[in-house]
Amino acid sequence: MKKWLRRIRAAVTMGLLWAVPWAVVAVLLGMVIDPDGSMDEMWWVIGAYPGFLGGVLFSIVLSIAERRRNVSDLSVRRFGAWGAAAGLVIGVIPFLLGTPSADTDVVRLATAVIGSFTLMSAASAAGSLALARRGQGRERLDAGVEAGDARLGDGE
Repeated sequence: MKKWLRRIRAAVTMGLLWAVPWAVVAVLLGMVIDPDGSMDEMWWVIGAYPGFLGGVLFSIVLSIAERRRNVSDLSVRRFGAWGAAAGLVIGVIPFLLGTPSADTDVVRLATAVIGSFTLMSAASAAGSLALARRGQGRERLDAGVEAGDARLGDGE
């Protein structure tokens, strides 16, 4: 039971870590798209929700697919690929669930949304790996832990 709680906590933490930069990017995007504030959108929410979902999905996929590997064994490219996969799934969901209006160019909108979610997720995954390696390096210095002891499936 403790193992599952650690995994859930790790997934929620990853989601929160992704939600913050996504919200910042969405606010900056909102300043460009709507500089006079005439739209009713809360831009930080537009970024935070998919960022959180992407982080949780990435954490779940990574813990399943890379269970037997150490954080130090994985490359930035591999982490980015798993992040891009999570972003692709999160980007496709609105188009599977929603109904397009007659005046919407769905292909252009889908390309923009799916493409940006995929790129943001890949960048977030690479940033997550950088944070994990940085934290792992500090823990090793503090505790004298050997390199490569942290496994992804352990939830730590």
